[in-house]
This record gives sequence, C-alpha cells and structure tokens, in this order.
Amino acid sequence: MKPLDLSILIVTYNSAHLIGGLLGRLAQDMKGLSAEVIMVDNASRDGTVELVKQQFPWVHLIASKDNLGFAAGNNLAAKTALGRYLLLLNPDAIPDAGSLSQALVMLDQYPDVGLAGGELRGVDGQRQPSARMFPTLRDEFFTLSGLAARFPQSPFFARLDRHWANPEQAAVVDWIPGAFVFIPTQVFANLGGFDERFFMYYEEVDLCQRIQQMGLKTYYWPTLKAMHIGGESAKTVKSARISKSGAQLESWRMRSGLLYYRKHHGASGAAGLHWLEWSWHKLRQIKAALTQKTEKANDFAMHCSQLKQAWCDTKSGQISPMRPW
Repeated sequence: MKPLDLSILIVTYNSAHLIGGLLGRLAQDMKGLSAEVIMVDNASRDGTVELVKQQFPWVHLIASKDNLGFAAGNNLAAKTALGRYLLLLNPDAIPDAGSLSQALVMLDQYPDVGLAGGELRGVDGQRQPSARMFPTLRDEFFTLSGLAARFPQSPFFARLDRHWANPEQAAVVDWIPGAFVFIPTQVFANLGGFDERFFMYYEEVDLCQRIQQMGLKTYYWPTLKAMHIGGESAKTVKSARISKSGAQLESWRMRSGLLYYRKHHGASGAAGLHWLEWSWHKLRQIKAALTQKTEKANDFAMHCSQLKQAWCDTKSGQISPMRPW
C-alpha cells in the first residue's frame, strides 16, 4: 500500500466545544491531499467521542478509558499512522487554509528537518510565541525577576520567547510549541516518540532536545499559520490550581520542569530550578506578610508548598508521579 503524505494526530480531552469546528476545517483543507486524521480521546466526559462518531465518521477515533496525557496520547495515535509526515495538532489550533499543502512542499525540500512549526496567533489576531529557545536557570531567573518582561526585545534577558527576533523570518530554533507541529514519521519512530514521563508540559521541549542530538534541525516557518486559542483542555480541570496565565496547571508544570532539568541538566540542574523558584516565592511571601498583604502572602505560601510537593512527588526530578485524573 502506498503511504499517505500526512497523518494528522489530535489528542482531545473534554473538547466537544472545539473539535467540530476543527474537523470541519480539516475536511475542507484535506481535499486533494493524501491524508488522514487520527484522534485519541483521553476519557472525555463532555460528549467529545459521541460527537465525532456521529458527525465525522471518517476520523480514525481511538477512545481511551484513561487520560493518557498529551505525550502518550500522541504516541498511541502515531502507532497507526500511515503518513510520511505527522502533524501534531491541538483541538484548539485551527490551521489557515492552504497551510497543510504548503507544509508538505516545504518538508520535502528540507532533508535535515526533524520538526517544523509555523506562526500561532490568538483569536484576537495577536501573535503568540511560536518559536522558542531551550530554557536555562539563567532564563528562569530573568522570568521570575521580571527582567524578561521589562526588556522583551533583549536577546539576553528575554532569550526564551524570541521576542527580539523578526517573527516574519524563517529560522532554525531550539523548540516549537506542540500545538501545531510537523515531524517526519520515521524521525518520530526513531526517537521512540514522546517521553511519556511528561504527562503534560515540557514534552515537546524534550522531544526537540533529542531531535537536535540526532543532528536534525527544528524549523520555524512563519508562512504556515494557525489560530490557537490555548489552554482549553487545561481549563476543564476545575480542581487544580491554575496559573495567572489561566493556561497552565501549576503542579504539573513544576513536576515536568523538574523532570526536564534532571534529564538534560542532571541532579544539580533540577536542584537549581527548585531552589531558585522556591526561594523567589518565599522572599515574596515574607515581603507580602511584612506589608500586611495577607492574600498575596497566602498565595506565595501555597506556591512554595506546591513546589516542595512537586520535589517530593518526582523524587527530585527522577520519576513521574501517578497521573492526577
């Protein structure tokens, strides 16, 4: 059987309000392409599976009884993929018309591509950080201290999100957010897919680290575009403490951060990350308490408590704890 050109992998969790619009757009964009859609649903409780079965029977649907997370969900979908390339697509990311066909042309032109992504923008049309650099402890300090936000155009203080770079210029970068990324199927297989210890967050950072170690490149191609709402699945988990951005679940961000730093920077890297973030928030807690800002002090105290729990849960970044839902 001749392989398809593209397998579109979508992992959903309580995404009924999003998936219909996305699949409707994909049905139009896939016309004339040799492509398939494989969707893994992570035990949704909002009727996502039923909606897809009824309205989009052409989708290869895998309904998991458990919430596998982003990494394991994509790994499961990739096992049945027939395309030469994979598109990892979030249910809240809608590619612009023509982006899929354009991506296939560009992927064929770059034999050293390990992963490629395009420009993400919000529903308001504003660009989102779409190409980033690998995090270091120095970058973490600049982010915590506010120096990165104060000097967003500085490649020294604000290195991570590349606000200093021209967003309309293609570039080789360190990593691309996993909402809308293309990867050769064979490369994904050679890597063994995502490291499933990352239940959520940092999984694509780790993947791009390993791609770079293979001698391949991660490309940012801004002519490929997608609208990205951001954080929608995370918002459905009401029991978890949400970060100020409203898009990250703090406990799992902390745990995955420790796993990542331990894997790529050793025990000292994980310890440095933990000490840096805990110390910063402890100082903020003390300052808030001294100025009688009780609510802020309590918030910083809770953050410190979560950091300590993440350190214990991961055994200083060595293991991934049990999944929370």
